[in-house]
Amino acid sequence: MTKSPATSATSKNPDWWRGAVIYQVYPRSFQDTSGDGIGDIKGIIERLPYIASLGVDAIWLSPFFTSPQADMGYDVSDYCDVDPMFGTLADFDVMMERAHALGLKVIIDQVISHTSDQHPWFKESRTSRDNPKADWFVWAAAKPDGTAPNNWLSVFGGPAWEWDGVRKQYYMHNFLTSQPDLNFHNRDVQDAVLDSVRFWLDRGVDGFRLDTVNYYFHDEELRDNPPHVPDSEDAGLDAPDVNPYGMQSHLYDKTQPENVEFLKRFRALMDEYPDRTTVGEVGDGARSLKTVASYTSGGDKLHMCYTFDLLGPDFTPNHIRHCVQSFHRHVADGWVCWAFSNHDVHRHVSRFAHNAAEQAAVAKIAISVLASLRGSICLYQGEELGLPEADLAFEDLRDPYGIRFWPAFKGRDGCRTPMVWEADAPQAGFSTAKPWLPVPGEHVPLSVDVQEADPQSVLAHYRAVLAFRKAYPALLSGDMDFLETNEDVLAFTRTLGEERFLFVFNLRRGPQEIRLPQKLAIRDTVPMPGLEGRLVDGEIHIGPLNGFCARF
Repeated sequence: MTKSPATSATSKNPDWWRGAVIYQVYPRSFQDTSGDGIGDIKGIIERLPYIASLGVDAIWLSPFFTSPQADMGYDVSDYCDVDPMFGTLADFDVMMERAHALGLKVIIDQVISHTSDQHPWFKESRTSRDNPKADWFVWAAAKPDGTAPNNWLSVFGGPAWEWDGVRKQYYMHNFLTSQPDLNFHNRDVQDAVLDSVRFWLDRGVDGFRLDTVNYYFHDEELRDNPPHVPDSEDAGLDAPDVNPYGMQSHLYDKTQPENVEFLKRFRALMDEYPDRTTVGEVGDGARSLKTVASYTSGGDKLHMCYTFDLLGPDFTPNHIRHCVQSFHRHVADGWVCWAFSNHDVHRHVSRFAHNAAEQAAVAKIAISVLASLRGSICLYQGEELGLPEADLAFEDLRDPYGIRFWPAFKGRDGCRTPMVWEADAPQAGFSTAKPWLPVPGEHVPLSVDVQEADPQSVLAHYRAVLAFRKAYPALLSGDMDFLETNEDVLAFTRTLGEERFLFVFNLRRGPQEIRLPQKLAIRDTVPMPGLEGRLVDGEIHIGPLNGFCARF
């Protein structure tokens, strides 16, 4: 049985999103109730008590809108309806009601940089050069030799331009050719997009995760991108080296200055509704933190953003310290949302663990670190079970990115496989039919019912750590300062008023003894769940992949 849900500490706070824990649900893979092998909204409703039992504050739903599913729903053909494979608007309304009754906020994806080529807007736009929506997408003439208007590349490989034989022009697509980019320089496009946002606000949605938020505007002069500067660009996926996209410095196809003014319009709409929030996805290479600063400063744009900084293979104190300090150096009054995993990257247990035997320990120390950072945090479904990345055969892939770049990169399907609920049930309790992606055999022993019977499980650890985080305001909104240590130790303080905590994490695979600065006097050890470090004669003794918490 799942435990009773904890009351959300943020439920009556207009700034509930500051320090909130957000649980990402990938609807296709969460719970199938219709028997078609694809998760649905009724399945989410069924599992809401489980989500609440984790102690999270909100859920973030990946796209469930009407879509041809060329990019698993990130190609939207109707912004104001539910795709029949997931259910109905009535199902969505029931889900909202049940979630709120459990103290859970609901955040939904908004994929507005582009649509599906099956969206009525694009179908009309491509019919002629003078129809009412002719300028709603990014159209451009060919060069005299018939080639594309410039050298811009698609994140999914190849040119960012596709020829349309009806209009006899190219249209821009930052992603798949079936995902044409909207022209945000057109005010009518902005108005239509904001109308769709209002539709969901009126249904009670608590916030939006804005997909590719820095891709809305393009350079109107269509200037060529220059070659990339080493380490300055990233494709936003965890395999940039397999894709020539990373060979350009993306100065003109995204992150344009006009975006800031649109985000102000977006925030003005949000401010008409109390207690709502926005979190933007920023994939901008070395410029990401500067972009986050411009998008979250001043209280009149986005509430918070996340970057890909912690979504790579590096799980070292130096890297984590650098990411956090860089954020606070660049973003004076903005807010960040940290995550180690999501639907676009390999699961962090597989990225961080050196072998299968240490995956549970890595899962536990990773959430302990994440829950101690200043900022909000996102958890991706299944990480609370310590699920590793699934290794799928080519014939099982559904991700267009993985299919395009196989075998150099196997894509994103390995982190999108179905949730495992019951070890002895067909398809581990996800569905009664063959799922859209296979249930990995190595995931079944890690299912929810198995872990709920084990007080030492990764799942039990997640619940305990999230309860610990929620119990102390200093962890939700307190200041954060790092201490100088050796390269295998991450040490910092979190302070708010009289609450003054010290955290020390040993990310090495061997024990360590750490001498604290003389100016820092420990008052008492704090039993943070799972941390077994001890204070011995003024030194902190910590075992491998473990930590220490104290008041000072």
